[in-house]
Amino acid sequence: MKELSRREEIERSIITTFRSRIWAKFLDGVIKYSLVEDGDVIAVCVSGGKDSFLLAKLMQELKKHYTFRFTLHFISMDPGYSEANAKKIQENADLLGVPLEIFHSNIFRVAERKGGDSPCYLCSRMRRGFLYARAKELGCNKIALGHNKSDVIETTLMGMFYGGQLQGMLPKLHAQNFDNMTLIRPMYEVLEDDIVQWKEYNHLSFIACACKKTAMLPEGVQGDSARQTMKALVHAMRKENPDVEASLFKALHNVQIETFPAYNADGRLHFMEKFHEEELRLHQEARGTQLPVEDSSAPAEGQDTAPAVPADPPEQG
Repeated sequence: MKELSRREEIERSIITTFRSRIWAKFLDGVIKYSLVEDGDVIAVCVSGGKDSFLLAKLMQELKKHYTFRFTLHFISMDPGYSEANAKKIQENADLLGVPLEIFHSNIFRVAERKGGDSPCYLCSRMRRGFLYARAKELGCNKIALGHNKSDVIETTLMGMFYGGQLQGMLPKLHAQNFDNMTLIRPMYEVLEDDIVQWKEYNHLSFIACACKKTAMLPEGVQGDSARQTMKALVHAMRKENPDVEASLFKALHNVQIETFPAYNADGRLHFMEKFHEEELRLHQEARGTQLPVEDSSAPAEGQDTAPAVPADPPEQG
């Protein structure tokens, strides 16, 4: 039997050793949310981290086995990496067989100068804009990012604990500033812990964010302290309930909207609408079925009378 190359061993591990934890979950998300369709031209964004490089390999495997015909472009933006980090990204691309197109920008410098105490948000928005623009130049109709199931859960928890809102992360959405471009998250159902295990099983190492703000952090730790807190919270909860992540993720697909006093939709606040609709229906039914009854104690004609049904109180808000 022919001995497999290291690249082939890594590829094989995705569909064998990690078949149930990564490959099957990836396929389930792609099919369930219709993320890849016949004729798609997809820009797979590779930042240089473990998530984006695994996404690249998964999309390559999908192309091998999927019946739909689609085109892949693997793009990476150098926002100002150090020479060592830029070299590491290229070495991993060569090792994994990812034909990476790298283009350059000065985003790190701009974000550091104009981002104030929180440059990460500006950096993220600028990087996303550059990637969309390049994908459009390549004729892509979709752009794939490496967000995973853990990112989805943590983002929701961060919104609750720090933002005072219940907000999820969609598996796909239309780009706001780029016509005919859809963002997809093919690893929507893959847990980060399984990605870490895949990396360690294959003795791989990847860069983290690599900007100056995070350069001094330990390996594997990002600069978003709120997200790190949510990771720690979920891991602690897992000791009591091993299925906590499955439960949290299921909750995002099982929202009982009628139990919430208010929600935002289509740019409008909906406050206690279900209660008021139900109250109005009950009042209308009462008016329609109530029979007139003579009452000798009724006030004489012309005197003030109270309404049969109290009016709704004014909406608060």
